[in-house]
Amino acid sequence: MTHQFRQFIIKHDRKIHRLLEILPGTFSWGTIGFFFIGSFLIPIYIAYLVILFDVFWFYKSITFSIYSVVSYLRIKASQGMDWRGELRFFPNWKKIHHIVIIPTYKEPIHILERIFKSLTNQDLPLKQMTVVLATEARDPEAPQKAEIIKKSFAKKFANFFVTVHKLAGREVAGKASNENYAARWVKKNLINKQKMDMRYLVMTSSDADHCFHPKHFSYLTYAFLDNPHRYLRFWQPAVFYYNNFWRLPAFTRVINTFGSIWNGAVLSRKDRLISCQNYSLSFKLLDEVDYWNPEIIPEDYHIFFKAYYRKRGQVESEPIFLPVYADAAEGDTFWSTIKNTYFQFQRWAWGVSDDPNVIKNYLLTPTVSFWDKTIRLLKLMEDHLLMPVNWFFVTLGITVPTFFVKEFSRTIIGYSLPKLSALILSLCLAFLVIILIINAKQRPPRPAHVSRLRAFFIPLEFVLMPLSGFVFGVLPGLDAHTRLMLGKYIEYRVTEKV
Repeated sequence: MTHQFRQFIIKHDRKIHRLLEILPGTFSWGTIGFFFIGSFLIPIYIAYLVILFDVFWFYKSITFSIYSVVSYLRIKASQGMDWRGELRFFPNWKKIHHIVIIPTYKEPIHILERIFKSLTNQDLPLKQMTVVLATEARDPEAPQKAEIIKKSFAKKFANFFVTVHKLAGREVAGKASNENYAARWVKKNLINKQKMDMRYLVMTSSDADHCFHPKHFSYLTYAFLDNPHRYLRFWQPAVFYYNNFWRLPAFTRVINTFGSIWNGAVLSRKDRLISCQNYSLSFKLLDEVDYWNPEIIPEDYHIFFKAYYRKRGQVESEPIFLPVYADAAEGDTFWSTIKNTYFQFQRWAWGVSDDPNVIKNYLLTPTVSFWDKTIRLLKLMEDHLLMPVNWFFVTLGITVPTFFVKEFSRTIIGYSLPKLSALILSLCLAFLVIILIINAKQRPPRPAHVSRLRAFFIPLEFVLMPLSGFVFGVLPGLDAHTRLMLGKYIEYRVTEKV
């Protein structure tokens, strides 16, 4: 790219950024419109396009199943590994100090107690751990809850801090602004004042509803010390939405189950692995890239790509093959659970709002490997842009042109292509069996109050996937894309905890 072109982007940054915000919504609505209008005007071309998409979906089904199995086996192996024992091969392992930042806003006290119990159950010495409960000034119950946590858990760690974040300037309410404040507070009060060596500090970002595996931080310590590029790495565990698995209605449990298995499978796909929800990195790297942007809602992808481009493409994510258990969105009633799940997926879909920043960095950072940054950008676009449109090609497929355009359905192509499409999608369903087996093995055990009959019928819940995928995939995706296109930005909405 020429110097003049880069200067043009910088000079017209706001206009270009706005055009890039319009892109996702234009693509989504344009693709959906093309699918339906084209089914009437050019049904044969739509039919061939659907077949190509079916082949692509078949490929994704195969790879999803394979990587799900690989990750499941590696997670089971890691759970049985003596990571604490492996640390003896590193003479300086006791110098490693973990800083765990837990942003909280209106979480019930039992949720906070649960994550702290999971931290105290770690097999790594707790004197190598500092925990920061990052509260918000706008939460009136935060001081009382922080005091309860302090009395129960503070003395068990090397340090326990409570930070109080107050929104300032152009900051956006959410995890990014809270963590940004908490991390800078730690830099000032723990590193600068107590002269702790930043080279040995590992920072972990965790949601308040997460529960760590007992070997999580010994594994993370091993992974950090064993990697010569430790100051250019993120570490990502598998986030499973299993804390409240047995309480969820089938309609939301099925979509969260797929999300859990995907989060496990992606650990074996380093080309797709990006920090998400719960992740770790060296405090040195965090400080060098100037922490989180307090004006951004999707903080996890943003901090990764911020580090990736500032470090000239040398940053990667490494897997931690251990589960971190999280709460799926839930409410007091069936309909409140539906609503909360929708808003949860809407917030995840809002990650598309950070794509303009990634694209601009792609164009403005010529020193990063062209192929590496291009592949990362294409995979990001695939995840974000195809999210609201996949459903139409997979679920409706050739049904629309063959059902509504009678002339096309009477042709040889109109007669044969639907059968070919049905065959390909049937083969995709065969891989669903693998997903069901993995889910049965890694989900929490059946509680006593849940009948065996109900547990037996859980695999049948997957017939709800087309409708659940529409409500929690298509609609929130289109919602996010349309709001971004129209400049109607969403506010951070905390998932309700029960």
